[in-house]
This record gives sequence, structure tokens and C-alpha cells, in this order.
Amino acid sequence: MRSPGLALAAAAVLAAEGAALIVFALIELVGLGAGDAASLPTALALIVLTLVGAVALIAFAVGTRKGHSWARSGGVVFQVLVIALALASLTLQPISWAFTVGVGLPALLCFALLIASTRAENERPAE
Repeated sequence: MRSPGLALAAAAVLAAEGAALIVFALIELVGLGAGDAASLPTALALIVLTLVGAVALIAFAVGTRKGHSWARSGGVVFQVLVIALALASLTLQPISWAFTVGVGLPALLCFALLIASTRAENERPAE
């Protein structure tokens, strides 16, 4: 069964988020090479966990595109956590609006697309 266009859009956002995490991990890796890390084991752990998150997001994107409910569920959980992170960033002074908006809006959009995709795939035809 092919998923509707909403699932394709949600998969695209999930893949873009995964790609952004890969870029972030590469930036951290370059910083590690430049000697910017205060603790090498901590920096390596952060990079590895970031890459694990990126792989998970890409798997969710592929699964969402194929119409798998586990992928949509994982994507929804991830988006809820990211929205919580964006809202938590509002408590830091000075407020980094670029981070809050740059992280929060795509997560909110993807959350809405995942929910809409699930509803569209589970609609029963009118009899």
C-alpha cells in the first residue's frame, strides 16, 4: 500500500531533520579535531548519540514513506521531544529565538503531518 502525499511530506521533513543531525555531528567532529572539546569521551559520546538519532530519523522517514505505523509512532515521539526542547529553550536568557523557531517549527509541522497522515490512512470508506 502506498502512503498518501501527507506521508511523503512527513517523510521529507523527517529526512531533513536526520540530515541536519548528520551535519551537526560533522561540525562537532571538526570541532573535536580542532581541540575544542573539554572532555574527549563526552564529546565522542555526544557525536555517536547524535548519529544514532540521525539514523533513527532516516529510518522513520523511510518507514513513514512506506506506510509503517511504527515509523509514524517513532516520528511522533521524536517530534514531541523536539517541541519540548524548543519550549525549554525559552527559559534560557537571553532567549535564542533562531534556535527556538528553527527547531520548533519543523517539529510542529512534522507532528501535524504525521498525525494527518495517520488519519488519512486509517479513514474508512463511506458505505
